[in-house]
Amino acid sequence: MNQPSKAPRGKAATPKTKKKSRVELDQEARERKRLKKRRGLASGSRTQVESGKQKNSASGEAKDPRIGSKTPVPLLVEGKAKAKPQTKPKAASKPRLTPEEELAKLENDERLDALLDRIDDGETLSAEDQAYVDQTLDRIDALMEQLGIELGDDDDEEEEKQEDILKLLKSGNPKDVF
Repeated sequence: MNQPSKAPRGKAATPKTKKKSRVELDQEARERKRLKKRRGLASGSRTQVESGKQKNSASGEAKDPRIGSKTPVPLLVEGKAKAKPQTKPKAASKPRLTPEEELAKLENDERLDALLDRIDDGETLSAEDQAYVDQTLDRIDALMEQLGIELGDDDDEEEEKQEDILKLLKSGNPKDVF
């Protein structure tokens, strides 16, 4: 396993360069790192106008490099203010019904009638249907209170009491009536 020689052995032409010590290598590395380090842009660079860009631009007006709106903002409130476009409110789109009209509409509601018939038949309703019935009946009660309408059940009881009193008076004997 003889290795061939690379160069003929003769006289030494030049001496080898001296090997650098670890300290010297570290110093050179620090110097390279310092030169390579990125510094970023100079402070306030966006407000400074660069002369090189102005020379290259074809237009005579310089563009402001700052970002933002250029419209002036009034610092004092003046009598004339610009009116903002008004959005249409949602309530205005539906025509308001008077309480009488709304009550008539709810009393003639086909869905409510069908659900009340199902309840009378002994069926159980789904949560959604039951919520609809409760909400609608509550609204009907509120409208009737607002309009001053009382339920007809109370009137029937009062009429029966008056009829009983009239029978008592006509017969003369209260024990015969009952």
